[in-house]
Amino acid sequence: MNKTKRHEIFSRLQKDNPNPTTELNFESTFELLIAVILSAQATDKSVNIATSKLYEIANTPEAIYKLGETGLKKYIKTIGLYNTKAKNIIKTCKILIDEHDSTVPDDQKKLEALPGVGRKTANVVRNTAFGHPTMAVDTHIFRVSNRTKIAPGKNVLEVEKKLVKFIPDEFMVDAHHWLILLGRYTCVARKPRCGSCLIEDLCEYKDKTE
Repeated sequence: MNKTKRHEIFSRLQKDNPNPTTELNFESTFELLIAVILSAQATDKSVNIATSKLYEIANTPEAIYKLGETGLKKYIKTIGLYNTKAKNIIKTCKILIDEHDSTVPDDQKKLEALPGVGRKTANVVRNTAFGHPTMAVDTHIFRVSNRTKIAPGKNVLEVEKKLVKFIPDEFMVDAHHWLILLGRYTCVARKPRCGSCLIEDLCEYKDKTE
């Protein structure tokens, strides 16, 4: 895919949705961090249902840490891998309290040092909360990047590096959200809805009839 075509793709996505954001509900950087940790192998909808109740009771590192693993599990037990996530979140809260004055750091390495926070989660937080031009590649973005040929790659890291390289700078801050939404609602896994896609004529997907 050439530079001109990529620019037109993101121009259209921007025109269609000028101010995209995550579908996770949050009112602070800490709430976002916890929601993103919970969203691993879970839907945003299920996370929002759980956090809507959790955050009414506890929405700071101190408050969630005070709940303990057992107390936290009561709120997140409907989410996959909730046992592991509860353990990681409690540990993360403790580190935030002890090492970061109860604030979420705006630093890739410091974020990735938190239990339950990998490269993707750190990229989401830095992009959504702090406005950095990072690219968090989830299953949707991986699929869209390969299917459209915007940035094909064999693994998540390869796709991430290509997207950062190929996406025009003016679109980078919002590109993560546009590609997720495209993959979640239009360029879906089993049968892409090509007829309703606003970049269909620019896409290099070969088998649009499958």
